[in-house]
Amino acid sequence: MVRVRYIVDDVDAAVDFYTGQLDFTEVMRPGPGFALVAREGLQLALSGTGGPGGGSQPMPDGRVPEPGGWNRIMLEVSDVAAEVERLRGAGVTLRSEIVEGRGVRQILVEDPAGNPVELFEPLSRES
Repeated sequence: MVRVRYIVDDVDAAVDFYTGQLDFTEVMRPGPGFALVAREGLQLALSGTGGPGGGSQPMPDGRVPEPGGWNRIMLEVSDVAAEVERLRGAGVTLRSEIVEGRGVRQILVEDPAGNPVELFEPLSRES
């Protein structure tokens, strides 16, 4: 099992996005500032920007955790074009159009806090 933490500004909206749009299941939500969702071998820890949890605490230099950036989780899909149309219909923000890379077609979508999620479709099973 791999666990990744995403900082979000609205835990409820993030849970709704990941469970409603990307086939995650809610594992736990012990309080308003934290939830854990899972898909296959990935657990995604969704931490709010405020509160007592360790994921929201400021660093010694004063920087505070915030959503966004470019690091991302990657989710394999069987038909990226169909997923893009479904997500567009649901009002999901897309950072790009579908691009073709080395052996994959891919696109970046954003969760409600602006964290990127890469959806990719291998061009062949050997990719």
